[in-house]
Amino acid sequence: MDYRQLGGSGLKVPVLSFGTGTFGGGGELFKAWGSTDVAEATKLVDICLDAGLTMFDSADIYSQGAAEEILGQALRGRREKVLISTKGTFRSGDGPNDVGSSRHHLIQAVESSLRRLGTDYIDLYQLHGFDATTPVEETLMALDDMVRAGKIRYIGCSNFSGWHLMKSLAVSEKYGLSRYVAHQAYYSLVGRDYEWELMPLALDQKVGAVVWSPLGWGRLTGKIRRGKPLPENTRLQSQVARDIGPPVSDEHVYDVVDALDKVAAETGKSVAQIALNWVLQRPSVATVIVGARNEEQLKQNLDVVNWNLTAQQIALLDEASETTLAYPYWHQRSFEERNPRPV
Repeated sequence: MDYRQLGGSGLKVPVLSFGTGTFGGGGELFKAWGSTDVAEATKLVDICLDAGLTMFDSADIYSQGAAEEILGQALRGRREKVLISTKGTFRSGDGPNDVGSSRHHLIQAVESSLRRLGTDYIDLYQLHGFDATTPVEETLMALDDMVRAGKIRYIGCSNFSGWHLMKSLAVSEKYGLSRYVAHQAYYSLVGRDYEWELMPLALDQKVGAVVWSPLGWGRLTGKIRRGKPLPENTRLQSQVARDIGPPVSDEHVYDVVDALDKVAAETGKSVAQIALNWVLQRPSVATVIVGARNEEQLKQNLDVVNWNLTAQQIALLDEASETTLAYPYWHQRSFEERNPRPV
């Protein structure tokens, strides 16, 4: 397993991380992802560690905290061998302060995550979304206090827009506060909006991308094809999962899968493995989160390292997955002489 620097920090992370959204299966959304219990989670962790995958990602809302609890139990006795990343900000209770990035809620959320994970520190703590009602200064000062207290080692964010992230970085610089070194962002062959502004920002400001759903919310597994019904074991069978996931037209998915099929025939790799390898080769990407319902899926996902797509294969996939840019990005393409694309 290769390791990469996480943004501008001194921390090295494996190019693949393991996502625990399948742990627990609480509620319709997470049940559609999977229902992994402690015994199976322990087996999956064993496989990850044998392959050199040492970073595990969770969130306090995954199955109402059950995912963190299961991860903590699966890692028992080997905490020093792994990196744990988790997230907070989204609603965790019924009270008016049980949501957001206020000092009140973040301290409460971190303490609760530490308890569920059975650890006294979190390697990477990320805000799950941007809270526009809390001053950025309050949020970053609260996170900085927890870094100084040793409860968090590094901080990151998730699902921020470009100005959200840039404003936060400016506040950190102004007051000498801990700085976001990671941005957990959606990025896939059927979701390339990340490239428009967030990728150039990440490269300029040294913020490593922690990629979620690199298979386009389960659309690039190779099981979803033109003219065929949805397989029974996909999260897309759930209306809740479809509604909350990244939007993309069926025709665009089919066009991308057609291109993936061509590369699969050349390489002998699966559609999913090629889609994951494409993301791994993109600029600014520090680590790609992979999940698995079972051991077989995990082993297949782990087989995306130590080989690379050719430049011609990447160009084929790039062309098939290209979409119309939003303004002002389409206009900036006409001035690439001074606004070169990340390569």
